[in-house]
Amino acid sequence: MLTQILAGTPLWVFALFALLLWLGGRQLVAHDVALRRATILPFAMTALSIYGLLSVFSHQPVAVLGWAVAALMTGIAVLQRALPDSTRYDPAGRRVHLAGTAVPLALMMGIFFTKYVVSVQMAMHPSLADDRVFALCVGALYGAFSGMFAARGLRLWKLALRRGAALDNRQSV
Repeated sequence: MLTQILAGTPLWVFALFALLLWLGGRQLVAHDVALRRATILPFAMTALSIYGLLSVFSHQPVAVLGWAVAALMTGIAVLQRALPDSTRYDPAGRRVHLAGTAVPLALMMGIFFTKYVVSVQMAMHPSLADDRVFALCVGALYGAFSGMFAARGLRLWKLALRRGAALDNRQSV
């Protein structure tokens, strides 16, 4: 059955998978990046998560509710965590130094495989589109990934704003 599923998968899905692996793999090593660019990926993946949810469950308010609650809860939890000690922001260059981590790769793969598995399940069992429990679970899973991704981006902006304010205070003294 797995070979039938894979054989029925459009080629662009494999290309997207390879792209996400590449993007996530780049996050495994420490690097410097522009602040805006560092936050594009988290918010793009959040948008992909919302699209994945609404493409299947737009008629299920419980799915959107599950997404919102899980996104808020995980977002708050991630915002409470400190950035790695090696994360730095350079206000002059508006660049962030990020530690290497597997978290973005894991989150990207989580969103990708959630979308893939849900699509396969929907193709095999179309009635799941009307199953509220399934919709709630999928919505919550997408929401958890979104909250983590978005909060990771927001933490970088908080760092930049704090660092910029500290620099302004030193210059005015």
